[in-house]
Amino acid sequence: MSRIAVLSAGSWGTGFAVVLADAGNEVVLHARRREIADAINGRRENPGYLPGIPLPPSLRATTDVARALAGADYALLSVPAQSLRANLSRWAPLLEAHTVVVSLMKGIEAGTGLRMSEVVAEVAGLPAERIAVISGPNLAREVAARQPAASVVACRDDTVAKALQETCLTPYFRPYTNTDVVGCELGGAVKNVIALAVGLAAGMGLGHNARSLLLTRGLAETARLGTALGADPLTFSGLAGVGDLIATCTSPLSRNRTFGECLGRGMTVAQATAGTRQTAEGVASARSVLDLARRHGVEMPLTDVVAAVVQGTITVTEAAHTLMSRAPKPERYAT
Repeated sequence: MSRIAVLSAGSWGTGFAVVLADAGNEVVLHARRREIADAINGRRENPGYLPGIPLPPSLRATTDVARALAGADYALLSVPAQSLRANLSRWAPLLEAHTVVVSLMKGIEAGTGLRMSEVVAEVAGLPAERIAVISGPNLAREVAARQPAASVVACRDDTVAKALQETCLTPYFRPYTNTDVVGCELGGAVKNVIALAVGLAAGMGLGHNARSLLLTRGLAETARLGTALGADPLTFSGLAGVGDLIATCTSPLSRNRTFGECLGRGMTVAQATAGTRQTAEGVASARSVLDLARRHGVEMPLTDVVAAVVQGTITVTEAAHTLMSRAPKPERYAT
């Protein structure tokens, strides 16, 4: 049994805390709001993010970060990607000398172009063997409801990945290991941007052919960027690549897909943000992913138009025209 801190108590943090508690670990969930912590401890429910889902009796919540991190073997971070640096700057001094920091986040930091594991390494000063990533087709509500799911546990140290794998193995949740941290993180970050594109198409009333086109070419974009950054191309045909992409692009539970649909129906970014109420990581990451791609000479036309729509420089109709008017190419080399 491991002692695990999960920071914080949003939908995915809570959902994965359920997995960890069901796997027999001692889990402490950090909540920013007292009413959320009290509801988890008293009613065994997180009404703010996962209403109606019963939580394990062993799961405990606290608003005290130091208490959550005290003695933790693993610290799982589940905060919005763009707030990681500020939060971790406060939390890093509280980490134990042996704690492995695990990212549940899927984004690219604005301005720096850093992946979440790179932000962790920079801010907390941790070596690669104390940083891991969990990524895959994991819609929080389905996981918290204990529906069958799988994910990838990635760490450059395979021994650490296997140990973490054991901590989150349950009859309904199957983790696989991988040492390709770069590929797993990029798959999780870029799929949010592609899900916005698929949502845009759905909101505009476009059919399944158009959505399939966006999903498939989005996977190609992800793999191109990943290869340029040193990822294993095979990672993108696995759970952290195409698996996560399918779930995020097709499910009504997906925040990014839902956000894209709102834009496709004519809402502004501000209106869509108010309507979805939770963070759609692809909105902030689109520009970051595009900047990263340009830095490495990788063309990403879907990401380019999504970033332009989010920034308000083109309309959704112009975005569709831009993509469909591109010069035709052989598929193998197409960008």
